[in-house]
Amino acid sequence: MQIPENSVAVAPSAQRRRVLWGAVAGVAAVAGAGLSWRQQAASSVMEPVPGFWAQQWQTPQDTNLAMQQFQGRPVLINFWATWCPPCVDELPLLDRFHTEQGPKGVQVLGLAIDRKEAVVPFLQRVPLQFPVALAGLSGTELGRALGNVTGGLPFSVLVASDGAVAQRKMGRVHAEDLVAWAAVK
Repeated sequence: MQIPENSVAVAPSAQRRRVLWGAVAGVAAVAGAGLSWRQQAASSVMEPVPGFWAQQWQTPQDTNLAMQQFQGRPVLINFWATWCPPCVDELPLLDRFHTEQGPKGVQVLGLAIDRKEAVVPFLQRVPLQFPVALAGLSGTELGRALGNVTGGLPFSVLVASDGAVAQRKMGRVHAEDLVAWAAVK
């Protein structure tokens, strides 16, 4: 092997070390950026949502549901749709949570990102004890304000009694989530 005059020969093991150190540095940079983002996201978890208690929606029974009626206590809001299998799967769990935690002051509210024509027959087949409102596609705007930047479903958010976002979860909630959330005041 002939080496050009103006280049420096690097032993294969030294070259491997450089590649390895470069990879380690890259992983460290990505991890640092991720940690920074996570800390920033965690610090924004407790920011109040402007106008939250002024929200109101129509229910499947053609009445109005105003958030103001829940002010002063924790509210677990679940954004769901009849066409979303994980949403439908978690509703019985949320209903049990409502039955158990409602007397202790925690309110569960289902906001259907769906049409009334789909929600009414669904609720006849799967009755829920907690209130359900028809947020439709405009409900996605509230979801975004509460931290659902992708607009995916299901999305759940626990708003503390002071109106601050205490917990949020993209995807299906599990019993472990609800046990932890029951302690929020």
